[in-house]
Amino acid sequence: MNINLSDYVKKRNGVSMGSPGSLRNNLSRSFGAKNFPTFWTYWNPIFGYYLGKFIFKPSKRIFPTSIALVITFLVSGLIHDTVTALLRGKTSFFFTVWFLLMSFAVLLTKLLKHNWSKQSWLVRALNNFTIILLCLLLTIWIL
Repeated sequence: MNINLSDYVKKRNGVSMGSPGSLRNNLSRSFGAKNFPTFWTYWNPIFGYYLGKFIFKPSKRIFPTSIALVITFLVSGLIHDTVTALLRGKTSFFFTVWFLLMSFAVLLTKLLKHNWSKQSWLVRALNNFTIILLCLLLTIWIL
């Protein structure tokens, strides 16, 4: 099934791209997601659409889904690092390491079958934010 960007964003945000409330819906749905893998389903749907179409799906044809997911996160990190290198004039692999750790967190929480859907939105948001923060702190410690 091929879905265009506009329909993809509407599916993820519940409203059309550029609509009032689009950002609010994106933040609410992603942070309030039932688990960390679902957080990434909602987070940044425009970037996610292209990563899914050009990185994840082709990688999945060659590698197991878990490896395709790690590759997708690595490419996303490399893109973020490339942009910051162009802006700062200095190479860094900060985002690549951070996103790699978050891909491991996605796989681990899937393996553990985390499901916070019965918790309040605030608890779900704190859980998702905490995982991101722990991966960030671990990245800082590593680098």
